[in-house]
Amino acid sequence: MHRSRTEGNAESRIKEKHEHGLLRRCLLIAAGLILGVNVYLWNARSLGGNQMPMPFGCGMSVVLSGSMEPTLKVNDLLLVREKDQYEVGDIVVYQSGYELIVHRIVFMDENEVVTQGDANSVADPPIGREAVKGVVRARIPYVGKLVGLLKRPVGILLVLICAFLLIELSFWREKRIDDENLDAIREEIRRLKKEQENDQ
Repeated sequence: MHRSRTEGNAESRIKEKHEHGLLRRCLLIAAGLILGVNVYLWNARSLGGNQMPMPFGCGMSVVLSGSMEPTLKVNDLLLVREKDQYEVGDIVVYQSGYELIVHRIVFMDENEVVTQGDANSVADPPIGREAVKGVVRARIPYVGKLVGLLKRPVGILLVLICAFLLIELSFWREKRIDDENLDAIREEIRRLKKEQENDQ
């Protein structure tokens, strides 16, 4: 059975509408995740004083200084994982007051760990093992700047505005597709009526 071009166009528009609906849902999920993570981090920092929560033994940190150059550079995003036993030479993240430090272990005993930045000539004061959050497993260059922006209120506001605008754009595209489908149906009805009148 031969399909009219109108039917083919209608199917194409319906497919496009489904794609836009999927995009809108993905945007809502992404915006929700960003907001949820920020609320979680804010609670951990303000209520518990924990500058880097480690859910499931994993966390992220951003390099803010050049003390570990050339190994790590400013604005590198670090993926950090807890480890049962740390060793001399491990690059670790530890909390000192309200600050996170990323340095290499140069000495350790049963109770204390001594770290030092690769670019520093002097070691840090000794810290307790419990202050060590985890060992650096990977780094993603330059991404830390974006993560830092998303943690600030202005970054969250930008994400919300962008998500809102993209969702609105998707909504108006869907409306246009619906209008085009309606016009196509009307045109098909007119064509069928005309054919019926010609046959009579």
